[in-house]
This record gives sequence, C-alpha cells and structure tokens, in this order.
Amino acid sequence: MKKEILPADLKGLRIYFIGIKGTGMTALAEIFLTRGAFVKGSDTDEKFYTDKILDSLGIIYSEGFSEANIISEIDFIVHSAAYTVLNNIEMKEAVSRGIPVIGYPEALGQISISGFSCGITGVHGKTSTASLAGSILKGLKLPVTTLVGSGVNAFGGRSSFTGGDKYFVAETCEYKRHFLHFSPNIIILTNIETDHMDYYKDFGDIEDAFIEYINLLPSGGRLIYCSDDKGARNAASKVNRLRPDIRQLPYGRTALSPYRIKVSDTHDGVSLFSLEGFDAEFSLRIPGMHMVLNATAAIALTVSIYEEEGLSPDINGIKRELSSFTGSKRRSEIKGEAWSILFMDDYGHHPTEIKTTLKGLRDFYPDRRIVVDFMSHTYSRTEALFSDFARCFGDADIVVLHKIYSSARETEGRINGRSLYDEAKKYHSNVYYFHEVEDSFSFYTDKLKKNDLFITIGAGDNWRIGESLLKYYREEKSE
Repeated sequence: MKKEILPADLKGLRIYFIGIKGTGMTALAEIFLTRGAFVKGSDTDEKFYTDKILDSLGIIYSEGFSEANIISEIDFIVHSAAYTVLNNIEMKEAVSRGIPVIGYPEALGQISISGFSCGITGVHGKTSTASLAGSILKGLKLPVTTLVGSGVNAFGGRSSFTGGDKYFVAETCEYKRHFLHFSPNIIILTNIETDHMDYYKDFGDIEDAFIEYINLLPSGGRLIYCSDDKGARNAASKVNRLRPDIRQLPYGRTALSPYRIKVSDTHDGVSLFSLEGFDAEFSLRIPGMHMVLNATAAIALTVSIYEEEGLSPDINGIKRELSSFTGSKRRSEIKGEAWSILFMDDYGHHPTEIKTTLKGLRDFYPDRRIVVDFMSHTYSRTEALFSDFARCFGDADIVVLHKIYSSARETEGRINGRSLYDEAKKYHSNVYYFHEVEDSFSFYTDKLKKNDLFITIGAGDNWRIGESLLKYYREEKSE
C-alpha cells in the first residue's frame, strides 16, 4: 500500500505548481482544481498551448521564478521533473521553508490511491492508447477522470478530462521508473523495447522495471497486454509465474482471448477491424495497424470498467466514439493542407514508432509521396538504437535528417546527426542532411510537389519547419 502524502480530500488545500505549463502539470493542476484545491503556479515566460488552458481555468501563474512566490500559506508544492533545488530558486526556497514538495510522478501516484486506477504504459503507444480510452470513456459518460501526455481533440485540446472521480485512467511513464509511484488496479501494457539508455543499463533492466510495475497490481487486478509484442508477451509470462492471482487479458492478432483481432482492412482513409468476442465491426480514422492495436486495448479497458460497474458494455457506443476519434496533439496530427500538400506532425522518437507510423501512412495514402523530416532525440537513445534508426524509413520517399536534439538530459554523445545520416544512406537512396532545421526550408520549397504528404517526426523542435512550410504554401502558393 502506497503512503498517502496528500490527503484524500483536496478541498481547500493550497497547492503551488513549479513548471505549471508542462502538459502533464497543467492536466494535474486542472484535476486538483476540480477536486476543490486552490491552485497557483509558475513557469518560464515562453508561450505554450497550455497558457490558454490555464487562463481558461482561471489559474493564476507567474512567468518567471522568484523566492517571493513561495509564501507560508502554501500547503504543498508539486514540481516538474525539469526542476530541482539545484536549478530552481523556488524549489530551494520551498525546501528551506519546510514546505512539503513532491514531483509530478508522486503527485500522479497520489491521485491513483484515492480511486480505482488504470495505468497505461509501454515504451511507445501509451499516449495514443490513453487518448483513445479517454475519448471513449468521455463519450460514454462513465465516471472517469483521464490524464494523457498530449492534448486530445475530444478533450477540447486539453490533456485531461474530469467526468467523475470513481475511476482514474492515466498514462504512466517508465522513464526513471516513474510509474512505480502509481497504484494501479488495471494496467495496459502496449510493448517493451530497449529505450532510455541514459537511465536503464540494458533491456533486462527495463523489463525488470515493467515487471515491478505490474506486480503492484492487487490480487484480482487485471493486466491487459499486447500479445503481438514479444517484450510485453514475455513480461506477462514471467508475471504469471510469480503472480497467478493477477488476471491477464491479451489483445492483438495473436491473442487467445475475446480481443483477438480477426479482420483488419484499410480503405478510403479508414481502418476496419473486428474482434473475436464481439459481433461488431469497429472503424478508426487514424492510420496504422499500431493504432488498431491501441484501439483494441482501449476497448478492453472500457469493457473492464463496465464490468466493474456491473453493467453490460455499450458496444454501439464504443463503435461510435472510436469512429469519431480524431487523434491527439503530435500523434499523426494533421496540421493542414495547402497547394494539395498534406502537412502532418508526429512525436515518434523510437525506431519502431517511426516504422509503424510510416507503414500506416503508406497504407492510408498509397497515392501520395511521403516526405519525412526527422530529428532524433537524445544522444544515448540514438547511439543505442543506431542501426534501427537508420533502417526505419523504408516507407518514406524522401528523408531529411538534422542534428540530434539533446534536451535537458544530455549535452553531447559519441555520435551525432551526421553519423546517423551516413548510416541511413546505406539503406535509403533519398536521404539528405541539414544540421539546423531552418536551413532545410529552401530545399523543401524546391522539392515538394502537389499531392505530397509532408510529416515532421521526432521529440525535438523540427515541428517548426512543418509550420513554416504550411504557412508559406498557404500564403505564397495558389491552386
């Protein structure tokens, strides 16, 4: 049983968020606000899409950090993982005053203690799965609060939806074992692969972390896992030997369960699929077999919550919500169309994600030329998965690479963006390199043709080139 740091009843509690503009932090602030807490916060003066969300909620926040913001009336402080006492004056001041301070993963875990909680995890696919599940549950008006690591169209562009506090569905992250703060009753496991090599020693280390997380399930708790993924399948098998009291529910094309995908077809920009245990055909407008898998996991979670409620699942309602799902921010997100060029953006930063995304786009848009702008994220990930990154662009017609986006985790590595370019040329005949993202602008205006699909991929800031090009084609080109 996890230790309760925050009281179950948040009414009247004064909570201050350091780094409040972060996607997860804004979502958490909204959840705390709806549960009766008084919420304030601070962040940099850089503008994010979350500024509008915070303003619409009436949450007061400072742009810039100051010791003067940390007043004695604050009961708790929640901080972004980006800030510590070493790099943030407000954190330092809070600790010196003895104000209780917890990080985002711990605060998320505190919410999970107070209700029936469902954690969605995996090296990739967790955001899309959480978005799908949250959108379905919202549409069916079940008493659920949902938190996702991206803005969701069905949530009005927000990352959270508060439809009741009986159930809590949240994306839970494996980085630095953050998900171990969560108290799950149900876990969705999309996959396990090598990643985050700046923290994990090897694949065995990351697998152990996922198994430790699954073992947090109570007796009778449910593991919904993708049987098509070797990592998830092996972890489920190991857990079954240790914890036969956990109910396991596989899903996928190989699953021996009601969630075996029997039929999957793509035409006219729609994926159609059916499941072994349901007399229904489901449809999804987001490309890729990986999205069909994610949708199936979301269906399994929704049915599980209906079972907890003692109700028969509303299959027609699930079909309706799936068919109307339009995605989430930076997950195969359509940014717009100009001069007959379709502009998209995707957060994929792992070779498997990139490969499956491009395969889905190729199936969805067989008549379009696919032009990919990719910026790799972190030196350690690029080095650890170097060969896989070089080989993952097979379904693209043109690939442009840039310098590695290091983020706050690292400043340098043994390889760089040009190293990846040199390796990728061995497997793809149409690869180009521009160290700085903005230097590729004139290349694109020369190369792009009508009916192309242009997509920026990665967890860096190369999405900016897509927005610049979309603006250019809207303003400078005419049909």
